[in-house]
Amino acid sequence: MSSDRTAPPAVVVVGDIMADVAVHRAGPVALESDTDCEIALAGGGSAANLAAHLAGLGIATTLVGTVGDDQLGSIQLADLTTRGVQVRVRILNGVTTGMVVALVGQDGRRSMLTSRGAGSLLSPDHLGSDLFRPGRHLHLSGYVLLDQRSRAAGLAALERARRASMTVSVDASSLAPLARLGGGGFRSLTAGASVLFTNEAEAGILTGARSWEEALDALLLDYQQVVLKRGESGAVWASGQERISLPATSAVARDTTGAGDALAAGWLAGWLRGEDPAVILGEALGLAATVLSWPGGRPFLRAVPGVA
Repeated sequence: MSSDRTAPPAVVVVGDIMADVAVHRAGPVALESDTDCEIALAGGGSAANLAAHLAGLGIATTLVGTVGDDQLGSIQLADLTTRGVQVRVRILNGVTTGMVVALVGQDGRRSMLTSRGAGSLLSPDHLGSDLFRPGRHLHLSGYVLLDQRSRAAGLAALERARRASMTVSVDASSLAPLARLGGGGFRSLTAGASVLFTNEAEAGILTGARSWEEALDALLLDYQQVVLKRGESGAVWASGQERISLPATSAVARDTTGAGDALAAGWLAGWLRGEDPAVILGEALGLAATVLSWPGGRPFLRAVPGVA
């Protein structure tokens, strides 16, 4: 890819806007008693996190999603607006904003208890048709497709992007719901996308392959490019016969929430600017490392009212 000094395409991100409650445990849970923890409230949602990073990298970004008519929803919209994200978000009456309780171990790894709330009610009617134009890019969070209740909205976004000849990226998003849908089902819904973001475990579900190398070969039958997130082992970019593998950027992992969203945003920002894949991948890994030291997956931002 050659360098391009023209402005990168605007990005339309479709997906969840959540509030994250990060619970950092010092030890095992004391059943029927108290367990000493550090608890923090942060902005969340894979799509919202990615949109925040893209805006921080100077990419014109519009986020499409749904929140409830509650304080959590208001806080999320204020936070995203402060970060420079254009929000085209529907506020649903009588519905709660989605929430995630992230149980974070001493090694920074987390398990998530998720209620998508308003996010599960995203519908095709919530997608502004004016957003889908030639020369723009669509990023679709896999969570929209993995939930049967919002799947129609995800399929509508993909179809509108296809009709407008937009480039498209999708993220496999989460192992358990991906397994419930089935790897073949997800691939059939998203085949032809310009970029797929996935981790090793998700790639195994998507392909049935026993190694990530075999998984990449299989995935490239359906996607033009694949960015494989390998956690502490870094990441791999693949397209055609090309492969670039880089180690993770050194960091102290306090909370791994959102690191994959940051990596995807870093990759998209460089790719949309036409930069070299090896340079992009290194910068994306560096961006992913920056979110490991604080709760939540959005860029660190000081003095945002109501957001921890």
